[in-house]
Amino acid sequence: MKRLLSFLLCFGILIFWSSCRNDFEFTPSKGQLEFARDTIYLDTVFSTIGSSTYNLKVYNRSDEDIVIPTIQFENGESSLYRMNVDGSTGLDNENQIGKFFEDVEILANDSLYIFIETTVDIATQGTIENQFLYTDRILFDSGSKQQDIDVVTLVKDAVFIYPNRTPIIEDDVVVEYIIETLTFDVDGDGTPDETTLQGRYLLDSELTFTNEKPYVIYGYAGVGAGKTLTMEAGARVHFHADSGIIVTDGGSLNINGTLSPDQETLANEVIIEGDRLEPLYSDIPGQWGTIWLFNGSENNTINYATIKNGTIGIVADGNQDASKR
Repeated sequence: MKRLLSFLLCFGILIFWSSCRNDFEFTPSKGQLEFARDTIYLDTVFSTIGSSTYNLKVYNRSDEDIVIPTIQFENGESSLYRMNVDGSTGLDNENQIGKFFEDVEILANDSLYIFIETTVDIATQGTIENQFLYTDRILFDSGSKQQDIDVVTLVKDAVFIYPNRTPIIEDDVVVEYIIETLTFDVDGDGTPDETTLQGRYLLDSELTFTNEKPYVIYGYAGVGAGKTLTMEAGARVHFHADSGIIVTDGGSLNINGTLSPDQETLANEVIIEGDRLEPLYSDIPGQWGTIWLFNGSENNTINYATIKNGTIGIVADGNQDASKR
């Protein structure tokens, strides 16, 4: 009985306290937000390829629950950055999604996370340079209470090589794409076989990789019979996930790097790696497939090259069974 009375008493006190409690009352921000950093650096990205997601932590150090009237990019709807604020994508207006936020609340002595990413097409920026800095600012509130954080990204232009995509249309709507796959002699019987490897054979105009721009390859780039893929000194080749190079019977690969005086920059070496340029990915293996030299490929040469981050750097053992690469 005593336990029951104690329970009822505690329950009554809880109900009384709850009935007297006022809802949270938020006051407008006074321009005293604190930030984990004053500049967000989104590491180097390739033109048209989305960046990784970066975060900014925003603190309310005061003893009041506050509301930030607006959070937005200085470039407004035209900004090539996008944000997510504590799980919110912003206003529903199509042009303002990820760009504009209203009445963002932060409890006293609490914080929120802002997640930032970008996709930049260098061709739309009116520049003929192979790389440029894209910048913007995140504005918190306006007028005398406004605070801001700089956002900076280095964008590189590149030569993109990818398989063709054929749209499947139903009722005038594209329902899916069929991605081109490579055909080559898988089992060595002299008859070309269709494979499930996405990719295509390189055109004659694509068979020389220079050092003018990086190359970004989606799927497998094939080198056919009688063709030679040449990578000149200083070339930079980047593979997307599940991508690589296949040199088939009668084809050749010549990687012509030279000794670099500066062993830090390796300017004259040929560098072959994944297409994520952020330092976080620098030493992570398995980001792309392999360079596969068929048993019948000819006169392959590799000089002064760094090949990294692949599942298998080079397959050159005569194994033509795709399931055992």
